[in-house]
Amino acid sequence: MHPGRHPHHDPAGDVVRWAAFSCLLVPVVLVVYGTSFGGAAVATLGLAAVTAACRVLLRHSEKVERAAARVLAEDRLPSAHRGRHSRGGAGTHRGCHASGGFSPHD
Repeated sequence: MHPGRHPHHDPAGDVVRWAAFSCLLVPVVLVVYGTSFGGAAVATLGLAAVTAACRVLLRHSEKVERAAARVLAEDRLPSAHRGRHSRGGAGTHRGCHASGGFSPHD
């Protein structure tokens, strides 16, 4: 963590860290309670594979969520460009040619 910065909350990272901790803890517990080293190794590989798959899915989900949030944010912003033929300002209606002088009907 950098000094002066707020810690970035990363729920997917938290889940992956706990899963990695479990991948290390489970084989130790299995061996302590009488499972063979081979059985503990197979359990470790299985847990590691599930953890890796979950990490990939969580990161993909976060990426999709960020993209959706960005699209929603862009849709809410008012557009500075109002269209191809749009003109800004008052009194600039299409077809209105006011010269400021008198018309032939005056």
